[in-house]
Amino acid sequence: MEEFRFRRVLIEKGVENDSLTKRILKRLPDVPREAVDPDERALPEGTEEMDKESLRLMHFKGEFLKPCPGTKRYICCGYQILNVGINCPLDCSYCFLQSYMNQPSLRIYTNLHQELEIIGDYIDKAQDRIFRIGTGEFTDSLALDDLTGWTEFLLPFFSHRKNCILELKTKASSVQSLLKSRYRERIVVAWSLNTPQVIAREEYRTAPLEERVLAARECQKEGFLVAFHFDPLIHSSDWQEGLDGTVELLERFIDPQSVIWISLGSFRYMPSLKWAIKRRFPQTNIFDGEFVTGLDGKFRYFKPLRIDMYSQLATRLAQWHDDLGIYLCMESADVWEQSLGWAPHSSHDLSTFLDNRVRKLVGERLEPNGL
Repeated sequence: MEEFRFRRVLIEKGVENDSLTKRILKRLPDVPREAVDPDERALPEGTEEMDKESLRLMHFKGEFLKPCPGTKRYICCGYQILNVGINCPLDCSYCFLQSYMNQPSLRIYTNLHQELEIIGDYIDKAQDRIFRIGTGEFTDSLALDDLTGWTEFLLPFFSHRKNCILELKTKASSVQSLLKSRYRERIVVAWSLNTPQVIAREEYRTAPLEERVLAARECQKEGFLVAFHFDPLIHSSDWQEGLDGTVELLERFIDPQSVIWISLGSFRYMPSLKWAIKRRFPQTNIFDGEFVTGLDGKFRYFKPLRIDMYSQLATRLAQWHDDLGIYLCMESADVWEQSLGWAPHSSHDLSTFLDNRVRKLVGERLEPNGL
């Protein structure tokens, strides 16, 4: 995996005394620093629009824990997003952040520590539900962990709470800091997977496929649950052969008994994302297929093509193990039925399915109220 270097650190006024600020600055002693106002864009002329080489330390003024922004038109999983930062040191051509973000630089929220007590109170007062929480929606969960130390304080915070799990989703292979922690319960380490060809062609600065799988094996050996996300599946002439090879790696190195779930999703994008991708990755071929507009306004592969990809991959995974908690991301009930042979009737049903996976693999009865 390519080593990532920052060319400057932007420090917003008011964050200087935060413990996370001090930790990060201590680990970047030779990187130039600039003090900036919270409303200052700080993007020099000629700088690439995402400005991934600038690290911005700032306070987040919104809600740190929020439901995943799904859509009522498709079945959603009921995931909760923990906002630790936005933008990513990795650089995938298809990343939705290219059209989602309206501010440059890689942004770390240094007031996370202060907000954890509020989050904990919210979780503790809702003992009749299970919270599936993740940090990997707007940034990679582990790629910056050596710098930020997120796992050092998030793992103990979530591990002892019996009505939640924390999922760390990544395309990196750097798990050394994670493995130093003594906390394992209710922590899921998850990898986004694809074919070796897609990883090499579209997922820049990420760990190669085998490195990801070997990192997952190390986490399993140390007692962590693991998960995998085949999303986005990208159609090409060799997609099936490539995915077969990916599953073969899982068969060689991963114990399926401690895989909590595997999600499948196909490449989809808002219209504005296409032009951002074309501008930043003119060599990409991810738009070579034919797309239709979905119910959520995003472009997707034709339904029969999506069904074919899902069903073939699900069948191949079932040959490895018959209880992997496979589910689809942002699809309709009829696509579920034709791909997997069953369908949740609603987003609530899918949430229940995944909550039951937590109950089963965590290995203890969560109280009260029968959780």
